[in-house]
Amino acid sequence: MKSKFIVIEGLEGAGKTAAREAIVATLRDRGVHDIVFTREPGSTPLAEQLRVLMKQGVKGEQLTGKAELLMLYAARVQLVDTVIKPALARGAWVISDRHDLSSQAYQGGGRGLDSALMRTLRDAVLGDFHPDLTLYLDVTPEIGLQRARARGELDRIEQESLCFFERTRERYLALAANDVRILTVDATQPLDSVTQSIKTILTGWLEQQA
Repeated sequence: MKSKFIVIEGLEGAGKTAAREAIVATLRDRGVHDIVFTREPGSTPLAEQLRVLMKQGVKGEQLTGKAELLMLYAARVQLVDTVIKPALARGAWVISDRHDLSSQAYQGGGRGLDSALMRTLRDAVLGDFHPDLTLYLDVTPEIGLQRARARGELDRIEQESLCFFERTRERYLALAANDVRILTVDATQPLDSVTQSIKTILTGWLEQQA
């Protein structure tokens, strides 16, 4: 089977790490072993530096929504051009913790940035490049933030208001409802149930690709 680009999306605390393990197990059961893992922002030296700025911010200076968006796209295009596309070209499968849908949801929905700006920037930077499959782990902000707090100290994004995450989730759901490449998983379920749901959904999708 031709290499594929699979993305895991969702709010903080949605369970993306566990989802990745379920995806890997499913792929390996079908004989896929050459897998590259990435995260956004990050996974290149430049993108990791931008990740630190994004997560921690700069003392004494407020990061504007547009500046935040541009930093994300700088990190994204660096990752896509230097890691993801070369990996796919040599036949590896790529699994990413977040991709462009995160910006559409967080900056477009949560920050309320202009949708025309979002589309223009995405088209200019990524062109027709997109994931073959996105698994959106849907969780309420209350549950997601509770899980995030249990992990330890919250970063700059995780400290946003509940309303911010409600807007972000609404945008996620709206985008997922209108894109056949995005499949939604109920991530409010117990972990075992979420894992089984992911394996079932992914197996069905893989059978369609064969």
